[in-house]
Amino acid sequence: MAQVYVSIGSNIERRQHIESALRMLAERFGPLVQSSIYECAAVGFESAPFYNLVVGFETNLSPGDVREHLRVIEDCNGRDRSADLGARTLDLDILLYDDLVADQEEMVLPRPDIARYAFVLGPLAEIAGSLRHPVTGKRLDEMWSEFGDESQALKRVDWKPPAMA
Repeated sequence: MAQVYVSIGSNIERRQHIESALRMLAERFGPLVQSSIYECAAVGFESAPFYNLVVGFETNLSPGDVREHLRVIEDCNGRDRSADLGARTLDLDILLYDDLVADQEEMVLPRPDIARYAFVLGPLAEIAGSLRHPVTGKRLDEMWSEFGDESQALKRVDWKPPAMA
């Protein structure tokens, strides 16, 4: 079984789509380890603030098969893929798949966003801080403590979806 970590983000009907994603992920992959939910500003474009979190689960599926299941969940939640950057109902990305390092056209693992964005690294370090980044070898909680971009403020959301309660 592979240990997989997935980021979840939404800034359109955030609660509805995060609840749906958590329910669909749990139905497909079983028990989820879940971070807190954080609100943060959109990065790289003007839009409503996002809710973000990270979940972990175990699976026997290949990274490609996991990615396809995530796309189906996004599509079931009305994901519009017409623009690279913009508001979205749901964004699901594989961050880590065990310690796999891959650079393919469809998927780069570990996902480079881990080191770039507070809304990815913070929640990931919360639930998997003792893991080491497969490329740098640094612990995720160390990476988070050293993260220096103060413009990417995270605000913990006082809401637990039914799947998280």
